[in-house]
Amino acid sequence: MEGAAARSSNQEAGHPPIGRRAITFAVRILKQYTVPAAFGALFILLWQWEWFHTLLNIKVHQLPLPTSIWKALSSNIDVLARHAGYTVAEALLGMLAGSLIGFAVALLATQWPRWGSTGLIFIAALNAVPIIALAPIMNLWFGDGLGSRVAVVTITTMAAMAFNAHRGLTQIDPLALDLMHSYGARKSEVFRYVRLPNCLPYLFTALKINATASMIGAIVSEFFYSSGGIGYLLSNSIKVAKMSMGWACIVVASAVGVILYILIEEIEKLAIRWHSSRKTST
Repeated sequence: MEGAAARSSNQEAGHPPIGRRAITFAVRILKQYTVPAAFGALFILLWQWEWFHTLLNIKVHQLPLPTSIWKALSSNIDVLARHAGYTVAEALLGMLAGSLIGFAVALLATQWPRWGSTGLIFIAALNAVPIIALAPIMNLWFGDGLGSRVAVVTITTMAAMAFNAHRGLTQIDPLALDLMHSYGARKSEVFRYVRLPNCLPYLFTALKINATASMIGAIVSEFFYSSGGIGYLLSNSIKVAKMSMGWACIVVASAVGVILYILIEEIEKLAIRWHSSRKTST
């Protein structure tokens, strides 16, 4: 009786049943990713038919076929999963730290432009340093453990968040600011009700950029002084000419990057469904 009452109250409130919402969500996901999935399937078929080998004039041992990569992936799934977990931990910790630092710098540059803009310039300078130069330095500072790779990812993910967040915090409708000032709103209230909501789409854009940038930073840093991770496994596989295993590492890294991107995109849809950018895209 209580369940029936709850269902009837939901229907009266205009909320569809849970089963219908689940079906609607599945249909939306299917429509959204059907074209990319079809393109990916065509790409793999052309690869399997050695179309790319003919086009680029390379041999099968240089670019293994998808079936060989799948065999290496399925037979070494435990090893790949263990090393992928190590890399994902580095990427997520570094992305979290880099995004927080980048947002803090953007906030300082918004509240105190004269002094905070120096932080943006400093982050731009750090972003110009190649990862292969950062990795040995971070290893010297933090040792050859997890900390050095997290530090590299942190540095490589600060810029996207800092610049995007600063743009979202500063590009405010002047009429909205005038309205808040006419109400005598404090700086904290302007930030909470105007600047932060306006910044959210830019923040999620930065997170989606950092989702892939963090994996790149973690994998490249693992090429130096590392005893685990996808980058470590990839480097060792290439050194001993196990190209199928090397490409299996690339497939796993790409899959993790895509999953992180999709997760952030879905969170964005839930978090800012009220924003005009979401209304115009649907």
